[in-house]
Amino acid sequence: MSQASTEEFDLVIVGTGSGNSIPGPEFEEWKIAIVEKGVFGGTCLNVGCIPSKMFVYAADVAETIRKAGAYGIDAEMKSVDWAAVRDRVFGRIDPIVEGGESYRLSDECPNVTVCKGEGRFVGPRTLEVTDLQGTTRQISGRHVVLGAGARPFIPPHPGLENIEFHTSDTVMRLDELPRRMLIFGGGYIAAELGHVFSAFGTEVTMVNRGERLLKHEDEDVSQRFTQLMTDRFDVRCASEVTGVFQDGNTIRTEILRNGVAETIETDVVLVATGRVPNGDLLGLEEAGVSSEDGRVLVDEFFRTDAPGVWAFGDLSNTHQLKHLANAEVRALRHNLLVAEGESEGPMRTVDERFVPHAVFGHPQVASVGLTERTARESGVPIKVATKEYGATAYGWAMEDSESFCKLIADAESRQLLGAHIIGPQASTLIQQLIQGMEFGQTVEELASKQFYIHPALTELIENALLDL
Repeated sequence: MSQASTEEFDLVIVGTGSGNSIPGPEFEEWKIAIVEKGVFGGTCLNVGCIPSKMFVYAADVAETIRKAGAYGIDAEMKSVDWAAVRDRVFGRIDPIVEGGESYRLSDECPNVTVCKGEGRFVGPRTLEVTDLQGTTRQISGRHVVLGAGARPFIPPHPGLENIEFHTSDTVMRLDELPRRMLIFGGGYIAAELGHVFSAFGTEVTMVNRGERLLKHEDEDVSQRFTQLMTDRFDVRCASEVTGVFQDGNTIRTEILRNGVAETIETDVVLVATGRVPNGDLLGLEEAGVSSEDGRVLVDEFFRTDAPGVWAFGDLSNTHQLKHLANAEVRALRHNLLVAEGESEGPMRTVDERFVPHAVFGHPQVASVGLTERTARESGVPIKVATKEYGATAYGWAMEDSESFCKLIADAESRQLLGAHIIGPQASTLIQQLIQGMEFGQTVEELASKQFYIHPALTELIENALLDL
């Protein structure tokens, strides 16, 4: 590799998810290369958070119609126009994706070069980018920021490699709504997309290796969610997949559940068994960048152990959440400028103690902090309170007998250690608890030093806090 064959940049960014927000006015004097092997926008915009939640909202409407009789309303779900649902989603998203790429290619970004293709390190801070036609170019940067994200994990189920299957990357663009769908997995992707297709009328079967769905949630939440999903469609937990076969348009899956062999026939298979970081695709060893199972290892300032190479987001953290990636990239932008002496220090980090998450299934699940089990294992004296939605006036109005909020507090400091909600609008209700934990408010301050609108659903939070 000769010096003349390598294009030199001040900054090379790999991936156009949150990393695409790095170039801004502060960097207009920097010569920047952006490497993207797929479409602009990353997982969240194209195949993750945003399209899936647009589908989920439509599915929630369908479920509301089905349950309208509980409120004395005679309503009927006659049909679902899958193509219209799908096209509403991607008719909004695809133009944004195209616009993002066009902007970076335009005269409005004279200091940015877009390199379409797959980038791999071939030396310290030097990458080879191969496009779809097989043409290669070599680029290097004084700084290289890795934001290459993650991809669906494909489990080693016997025969799976021989059939046509979908992942969350592809299933939302199906041409037709399938009559039957088999989902491998029991995490948030399986929960959300299982809700979507079931609500639209697909016969859903979910095969999960573990005893419960959403196994990383608080145990009470996980058990309740598993129960509710089992009431909606065919959930087969504690199952081992022993074989997958395709015969024409029919896919047959053999499983072993509780020692008994079972066979499932379906039209579409969705593999939703989690996501793995893309570090193994980047040639990290050539750049001297350390990783662990594809996850790039970084310090608190997002620096790898290779000078000038940084990483963030799904590629390097264990949470794989867009809101965390956004927070990390804001700090990383500042740190790049500090490293070049163009901004005053110190470098910034991101406090991950209270990173929340939500599962947009039906019902929703939201969580922040410790579960009851991890809190007890920590040895801290705790108090736990659980409050049902139905114990509030708005919960009565909703006829809700299934949902609840669970809080865990330090019995001595009186600060919240964890909050877990399963039920409608859980992802919204939990926000004030996140804020209280982040700013160190006690249970008493959260419960009594503010007004709660009566009879809003937020009284669920107030009453749970008062029980602590």
